[in-house]
Amino acid sequence: MKLLVVEDEPKLARGLRSALLQAGHAVDAAGDGEEALDFLRVYAYDLVVLDLSLPHRDGFEVLRSMRRRGIQSAVLVLTARDDTPSKVRGLDLGADDYLVKPFDLQELLARVRALLRRPGGERAGPLVAADLTLDPERRSVSRSGRPITLTAREYQLLEFLLRNKNRVVSRETIYDHVWSSDFTGPTKIVDIYVSYLRGKIDEGFGRRLLRTVRGHGYMLSEDPHDPQG
Repeated sequence: MKLLVVEDEPKLARGLRSALLQAGHAVDAAGDGEEALDFLRVYAYDLVVLDLSLPHRDGFEVLRSMRRRGIQSAVLVLTARDDTPSKVRGLDLGADDYLVKPFDLQELLARVRALLRRPGGERAGPLVAADLTLDPERRSVSRSGRPITLTAREYQLLEFLLRNKNRVVSRETIYDHVWSSDFTGPTKIVDIYVSYLRGKIDEGFGRRLLRTVRGHGYMLSEDPHDPQG
């Protein structure tokens, strides 16, 4: 999953980003409202962790702008404001959850997990393609009942491909979603990790699920009649 942390207190921002990276997400960080909106204009995020008290544009303005532009990313609001009117205003503007500072980091991570598996949403439950299963709750992967061990980046890549199952996704789209925006390596890194992933989820099994679509990108397909890639 790709997340955006919007927090102007540097130490807290670093701590949040580090914890979310360790939890297996790609994470960008913005230090004020204007920078957050710049990120949101360029990248698609699954979830935004949003402080309300920000320089330039506060969190309410960021949230209002997001929803007006049709950005449906889940939003977890962080704030020192414990008054009911602020909570109501944030929720009315489109926040999905609210956490008051100071907070326990484990509670924040639990709320992030809950938002990323919203009931009825595309994030709920295990992700399956044919006999391949990824369980986001347990962070486990298996094929034909056989456990598969992946690195954090391989896991992020597989999760993104599974969430776009049977659709061709370009190298650039994968790069933007799976790698944080401060990563400066070439987009060819995607090809390298696709090769790593293919060796773990396809080698030794009856048929390949991870296909190369020449000139277009990659697709995780469960259709046995698709051409092999």
